Amino acid sequence: MKVKIKRFAGTGSEPYWQTFVCEDIPEKTVAAVLDDLNFTDDLYDINGEPAPGIQWECSCMQKMCGACAMVINGTPALACSVFLRDIKGDTLVLEPLSKFPVVADLIVDRSIIEKNLRCAEIYAGKYESADKKEFEHMYSAAKCIKCGLCLEVCPNYIKGENFFGALFANNAYLVHSMSKDRKKDIKKEYDEHFAKGCSKSFACRDVCPMEIPTLSSVLKMNRRK
Repeated sequence: MKVKIKRFAGTGSEPYWQTFVCEDIPEKTVAAVLDDLNFTDDLYDINGEPAPGIQWECSCMQKMCGACAMVINGTPALACSVFLRDIKGDTLVLEPLSKFPVVADLIVDRSIIEKNLRCAEIYAGKYESADKKEFEHMYSAAKCIKCGLCLEVCPNYIKGENFFGALFANNAYLVHSMSKDRKKDIKKEYDEHFAKGCSKSFACRDVCPMEIPTLSSVLKMNRRK
């Protein structure tokens, strides 16, 4: 199988494409393919030209950390969760997420996610035990690994603007459910940074690796005051 990668030497550098070859083993993940390519000290592309090691991020390799988020054959996904058997055709195309600044190759800077949560002061304040009826959905919302895939597919999210995206909505719902003294403040931030800007395409729901029912979070928050 061919592995075509959109590469960046570093921040601000011009992108270039480089193609490699890997053994087509259906049970291998995209993460395993990248690991194999980097395993050798001497990496060569499909034309026999020497190539620098491919820069990408990983940690848990179990769909729990979100570090390996990238665009795989046009679809944002986690490299550790996509298998070669899922790839149509004989070419695997890898690109960095486009909604975040590129650090190098497939590594991007997603610090804007935490920055936006801090900016909106999404924290619980004085803790209040949530309604037991909310426990199941709270558990689902808390699965968010802040990988950024929902922001990548969102037609409304643009870096540096006022709309903070689906992961913000889920976090706002979760914290609102547990906060005794900051409910009005959190709802105000939710309205400002999500409700006003969401066009309800809900592409975020379809791409979420944790299958978080974001629509439920949004509906619950929209009913709250």
